[in-house]
Amino acid sequence: MTKSTVYKNAPSAKKAAKKGGHKCLVSRRNFLIGTGATTATVWVTLNAGTADAKKVPAQITTYPRKLIGKVSALKQDKPLDFSYPDEGSYSDCMVVKLGVEAGGGVGKDKDIVAYNYACTHQGNSLSGSYKADTKSLGACSLHLSTYDLTRHGILISGQAYQSLPQILLEVEGDNIYATGVFGLIFGRADNLQS
Repeated sequence: MTKSTVYKNAPSAKKAAKKGGHKCLVSRRNFLIGTGATTATVWVTLNAGTADAKKVPAQITTYPRKLIGKVSALKQDKPLDFSYPDEGSYSDCMVVKLGVEAGGGVGKDKDIVAYNYACTHQGNSLSGSYKADTKSLGACSLHLSTYDLTRHGILISGQAYQSLPQILLEVEGDNIYATGVFGLIFGRADNLQS
């Protein structure tokens, strides 16, 4: 059975439209071309305002550089607590030598990382929940959120929907410095406001 035999007696779309009193019939192809051209015209006409964008200066966030420990004092899988970027609420953090290379890790083996202790779900403290066998922080006592410290604090399981904020580190000789925060600390609209 061919297309011509199936639709042999069916009137063409144009003839059917004219018979029904319609003078114009827009094909799907013409509709798509027309709407595409209209969309392109609108995009060009309503440009994002590059002249206005040039007037607004970029904001640069400068975190304090803080000495948080010594490489020689770190023992593998033994977290060391500190506060960063200030002494305000939700500023409790930890630095740990994992013994395996980690995302954002510093030191000779790229295995020294630091994270904020506040669970990203409801801000409960994860202090004391480091697991050496899985290199993870958690499970949170509220809703069991657990974070992988080898992969930038990504959520492993639980109710949280954001990674744990990672503290950016620099090693200078034997000194470990906190220099910034990658991610938003729970309970803050700005990491530098307590």
